[in-house]
Amino acid sequence: MDKKKVAVPLVCHGHSRPVVDLFYSPVTPDGFFLISASKDSNPMLRNGETGDWIGTFEGHKGAVWSCCLDTNALRAASASADFTAKLWDALTGDVLHSFEHKHIVRACAFSEDTHLLLTGGVEKILRIFDLNRPDAPPREVDNSPGSIRTVAWLHSDQTILSSCTDIGGVRLWDIRSGKIVQTLDTKSSVTSAEVSQDGRYITTADGSTVKFWDANHFGLVKSYNMPCNVESASLEPKVGNKFVAGGEDMWIHVFDFHTGEEIGCNKGHHGPVHCVRFSPGGESYASGSEDGTIRIWQTGPANHNENDSVSGNGPTGKLKVSADDVTHKIEGFHISKDGKTAEKD
Repeated sequence: MDKKKVAVPLVCHGHSRPVVDLFYSPVTPDGFFLISASKDSNPMLRNGETGDWIGTFEGHKGAVWSCCLDTNALRAASASADFTAKLWDALTGDVLHSFEHKHIVRACAFSEDTHLLLTGGVEKILRIFDLNRPDAPPREVDNSPGSIRTVAWLHSDQTILSSCTDIGGVRLWDIRSGKIVQTLDTKSSVTSAEVSQDGRYITTADGSTVKFWDANHFGLVKSYNMPCNVESASLEPKVGNKFVAGGEDMWIHVFDFHTGEEIGCNKGHHGPVHCVRFSPGGESYASGSEDGTIRIWQTGPANHNENDSVSGNGPTGKLKVSADDVTHKIEGFHISKDGKTAEKD
């Protein structure tokens, strides 16, 4: 074994089917959190730093394609193949509201001010729900040219972004007029679109290309060819000097943002990688895979092998954090005497 210290990923078990979306909350007074969407229909909430399981959101009856947390990590949202998007209390795990759709919902996103929830899916309709009046009919923007794959907010909730499953490009919609104001052209369909933490860049993955766009003037800033088809890419949020991408070769590739040179490669997943995201402080990044696991990689030594891994806690693992640490944030869950997590009545 090489004497130099090699960082190893935290491996988070718990999902029984592929992990298809990951979302980090901003840093809150209680730390930061990671939510995962899986085809097993049960989104899971974790401590973003340690990967420790906090709770599972139970209620969907089909694959969950997308998930997110609001700015304070007090509420979660999920988009599912059961034709609903659900709003959850992230402290108790309770469903606060279920928003009915007429087809599969693929994407959801909270507005920056946390008052609105944006959804999109197979219906080709962008819907904006007012979370202060959840029973009110949503505002609908219904001229998306294809089935919606990703959605995001930008420009202080004045603009929404969407990409389609079956055609290339990213569309930017003016929230006031409901019209497309700009299209970012890509050859293949965009499977991942991320607005950078500072609002400067939109990072997209399409086919075997990762592109960075100016989020204010919409020009193409960088375009890099990848070693394989990638499904997801994420830009380091603090310095912005590197990005990660994952896809069909099962590896997480790390690249220099300025040159596109590959500076690291993390091996460990046993199936294609569906999603990668940097933590809000940039000290680690998470990957979700067809193999049903989430791996959290520390930003640092770049090459990791699959045999070097430490396990984060799945739902049945003993929690490494104390009961007080978890119950401080999640009052609706408690740790029973055998170390397993149970929900309070």
